[in-house]
Amino acid sequence: MITEGALDLDSVSEASLRHKSRLNELSATEIAGRIAARDLTAEAVVGDCLARIAAREPEIHAFAHVDPELALRQARELDRGPIRGPLHGIPIGIKDVIDTADQPTQMGSPIYAGHRPACDAACVALLRAAGAVILGKTVTCEFAGMTAGPTANPHNPAHTPGGSSSGSAAAVADFMLPAALGTQTGGSVMRPAAYCGVIGYKPTFGAFNRAGLKFAAESLDTIGLMARSIDDIELITSILLGRNPGAPTPLGATPKIGLCRTPLWDTAEPETRYALEDAAARLAQAGAELREVVLPEDFAGLRAAARESINNYERSKSMAAEWTSHRDLISAKLRRCIELGTAMPYQDYLAAIRLGESCRARLPAVLEGFDLLLAPCVKGEAPAGLDSTGDPSFQAIWTILHVPTMSLPTHSGPRGLPVGIQLIARRHDDQRLFDWAQWVWERLRM
Repeated sequence: MITEGALDLDSVSEASLRHKSRLNELSATEIAGRIAARDLTAEAVVGDCLARIAAREPEIHAFAHVDPELALRQARELDRGPIRGPLHGIPIGIKDVIDTADQPTQMGSPIYAGHRPACDAACVALLRAAGAVILGKTVTCEFAGMTAGPTANPHNPAHTPGGSSSGSAAAVADFMLPAALGTQTGGSVMRPAAYCGVIGYKPTFGAFNRAGLKFAAESLDTIGLMARSIDDIELITSILLGRNPGAPTPLGATPKIGLCRTPLWDTAEPETRYALEDAAARLAQAGAELREVVLPEDFAGLRAAARESINNYERSKSMAAEWTSHRDLISAKLRRCIELGTAMPYQDYLAAIRLGESCRARLPAVLEGFDLLLAPCVKGEAPAGLDSTGDPSFQAIWTILHVPTMSLPTHSGPRGLPVGIQLIARRHDDQRLFDWAQWVWERLRM
């Protein structure tokens, strides 16, 4: 939804409306460099992004809220002053379960229609302090759950963009902005990124401060990023972690990669099978050392533990107030999830928590001798229709393991829609994931 019901084109520069400069197609890193060199203004970049939104939003529906005047005011203020930080002038979208003080946080639910938080979430405050322009709030599934919002896949609007970070993925893929925040409880960053053909990054659990995030399942929820380049992911990550960007990790000449089909391999569609096998073959040809990795047998239970047990149980507690006071405004799908969580015996929840802990403890031995794992990211292409956001199984097992993962849009399926692969590293080894992902991306990018 655009504020006041429509995007005010009068507030967007004439040059932007003609789409001649196409600054909306620049990466965040390029924007930052050119603004720092005074070769570009934040207002010009924001203007082109707003023009793209005006042209495409009626079909894609990526935004829950955009206020063009507010966005341009932020940009002009930045242009009048000194360089504020590494993100100076970069437009960023914020998933609408993350608080913003100057824009509503409505969580995809009528319960929070028009809700205005008193202050920014920690991650938003850090981005803003580094000079980012908070361009708008991107569509989320209801409370970052399973009930889809209106967003369509930019590659084919008859297909889902994935969920629950649907708006963030679609906006980045459609060049409405260079980067956006998402969140992942099961597969809500990796899957939309793969379906929409952008790079998705879920950091090590807890790496990004979650103050100001509406929790779905507190032991799983992770704030993540979507962008069109790994450099952009790394730049924004450096701000959220408070470290210098681009500090390289000492690496070998070529990576040691574990090919992990996971216990879900039999459910993969042919395009995902091809993407993984082709990626492995091409990386081996480029010099990578690849070996098969088979997860221990009980890792097969992680998907159900994450989705059916932990997610349902913890969501039923995190939404106690909404359930008590506004039950009639909660969708049927989410009501069922809360009902299952409420009825779940605590011992069943505890068993799922313990399985996650046990598997996390044994994962370092699985990863021994490897720089990263290569695994399927999604079951296949984005399914047709907008009622379902797709299967989270291939992402959920890594979410409960709390490891950093990255989705790269390296392949496409029979309908011409993107199909991503997934890279996984050890907990807290996110920088090594960035470095080797860059190596992989340079050899596989389409």
